Amino acid sequence: MSEPAAVSRPADNTKPPAPKPPAPKPPPPRKSRKTLLIGVAALVVIGAGVGAYVWLTRPDLPPGFAGGNGRLEANEIYVATKYPGRIKEVLVDEGATVEAGQVVARMDTSALEAQLRQAEAEISAAEDARRVALAQVAVRRAEYAFAALQNRRSKALVQTGAVSSREAETDTANMLSGQAQLTGAQAEVVQAGSSIDAAKATADRLRAEIADAVLVAPIRGRIESRLAEPGEVLPAGGRVFSLLDLADVYMYVFLPEKITGKVRLGSEARIVLDAAQEYPVRAVVSYVSPAAQFTPKTVETAEERHNLTFRVKLQVPKERLRQYEPLVKSGLPGMGYVRFDEKAPWPDRLQATTSPPTNLWQSTGATAGPK
Repeated sequence: MSEPAAVSRPADNTKPPAPKPPAPKPPPPRKSRKTLLIGVAALVVIGAGVGAYVWLTRPDLPPGFAGGNGRLEANEIYVATKYPGRIKEVLVDEGATVEAGQVVARMDTSALEAQLRQAEAEISAAEDARRVALAQVAVRRAEYAFAALQNRRSKALVQTGAVSSREAETDTANMLSGQAQLTGAQAEVVQAGSSIDAAKATADRLRAEIADAVLVAPIRGRIESRLAEPGEVLPAGGRVFSLLDLADVYMYVFLPEKITGKVRLGSEARIVLDAAQEYPVRAVVSYVSPAAQFTPKTVETAEERHNLTFRVKLQVPKERLRQYEPLVKSGLPGMGYVRFDEKAPWPDRLQATTSPPTNLWQSTGATAGPK
């Protein structure tokens, strides 16, 4: 049995099919993406916080200096009435700078002026009464002189029998009566003089009250508040103005214990107001509290807050206050710096300026100051 003939097949030149690319991975669930974004944001916030902490807590003062924040303060004086009465005029407004002795208000003095006229009339009446009393003294003195002469004659004539003893005794009684009347007239002169003095004293008191009804500024300063208006009735001691003493300006700062012990009275200091940081003002330490106290909530020292601090007063010298008067506003926030190491040089940013700023303040009133 013969084998079947081989069947010839055509050659297969086709390439095998390429493998299919892998299917893309499904996107991560939305919850996982949100968690990742939150983590990245948290890292950014933490990094920013650390950077801000490093920046804010960096030492900005060289060794030998300490600082703390505070507010500019000035001695406040009240212009008040000495006697009760009604306000007639108020002559200045808030913000005005007044000189010592300048009239700032007037009280109604019509009642006092009427009483003064009455006192002056009483003076005139008392003076007239004194002149009458002096005339009476002259009359009584003449009568007494005649009675005394008659008495001497009578006594001489009694010895010769020309005058009886009874007549002589009558002349003696007349002389004594004239002497008493003279003494009474002289007492009336003294009484009239006392009445004149009393009336003059009353008039002087009324003139003093009228003068005190004109309210004047006791010092050179700036009107801080206008507390009363014309027509108001005030009691004795009623306040009309509050006045800032432009010659007594200072700032209190609170320093920790380890710094305060190194600060001596008279140490040089600087006051830097937030409104004029480029104009440090030279000051001196005029007071250091002898007792520690808890740090006020509004005070932050250059270091971390301390439980106990000492209050230090930085006083601006009076001779320099005239230059910085435009900046004297009670309550302005700023920083106070104290040098407790006398050999340490002041940083450049705290070098005191020789000329004050001219563009941070404008005078109150119709006339504007420099801008």
